[in-house]
Amino acid sequence: MTKFILRWIINALAVYLAVLFVPGINYQGGWLGIVWLALILGLLNAFLRPLLQLLTCPLILLTLGLFTLLINTLMFWWMSSIGQAFGIGITVDGFLPAFLGGLIVSVVSIIFSMMLHDGKKSKS
Repeated sequence: MTKFILRWIINALAVYLAVLFVPGINYQGGWLGIVWLALILGLLNAFLRPLLQLLTCPLILLTLGLFTLLINTLMFWWMSSIGQAFGIGITVDGFLPAFLGGLIVSVVSIIFSMMLHDGKKSKS
């Protein structure tokens, strides 16, 4: 359960940084909306991402993993679409902002996951 909450917090921070730094991503709301968007992104990554990676495995291998960036873009774009459907005030103004937002979310998630993983190793 704590792993889920930590992942949720990391996703919330990553979504907030994407909203803060990418010009084509507009958000009107508070922290509660960011938390809900992080939950939506986490659920998409848990359920749809593995299926997309399985279906596009040949493309991922052919592009040496770069196709994963397109999957990240789709996850971010779908997160904003689902957020809009639920009345969370986020808009993504096209492919490039979705790409950059997905890239920021991926990088922040990797960095914090590595930091948390290293922290667990040093305690043992």
